[in-house]
Amino acid sequence: MAASPRRRQLLDAALHVIADEGLRGLTHRAVDRRAGLPEGSCSAYLRTRSALQQALTDHVAATLVADVDELAERLRDAPPSDEGVEAALDLFLRWLDQRELLVARLELTMLATRDADLAARLAVHRARLVELVDAIMGSLGKEHSRERAEALVASYDGALIAALLKPPAERREFLTQTLELLSSSLAGPGEG
Repeated sequence: MAASPRRRQLLDAALHVIADEGLRGLTHRAVDRRAGLPEGSCSAYLRTRSALQQALTDHVAATLVADVDELAERLRDAPPSDEGVEAALDLFLRWLDQRELLVARLELTMLATRDADLAARLAVHRARLVELVDAIMGSLGKEHSRERAEALVASYDGALIAALLKPPAERREFLTQTLELLSSSLAGPGEG
């Protein structure tokens, strides 16, 4: 179900609140202020803090999965090659330019270690990411399996965190090297 424009505005504002203030700063009032809306707007759409966190978790995860889905579709139509590394690099650099998306994902993932509902929501999205990565590896003619895809997703998570901590000028080189290493080791050689 697509979010209404107002709900999307609130969730985008919540991303920025988390990026700037962490989960402790995520309140309905802070989201209203960040969105430039009258006080009470956020709570009219998302009554409780838990509802806000759940909606934001779904929003962040769905955004990331949609980006990977788009990447998979693009690579599915391409001939098998090493284009996957370059395409993943472009996607990761775009995500790093949207720092708030990655920071919110990290904060919500940590919260999910203590919140079974959030953990369940994230598990559904993560399973879809693993499926997509497995399909991408297959479309690129790489040796692939669910286990390899799961290891790649976990490795990509770590690479993104490490890149987020690097100065922006060093990110491209770091990610290029890291993605090439991951592609050659975890994605394995080409099939056949």
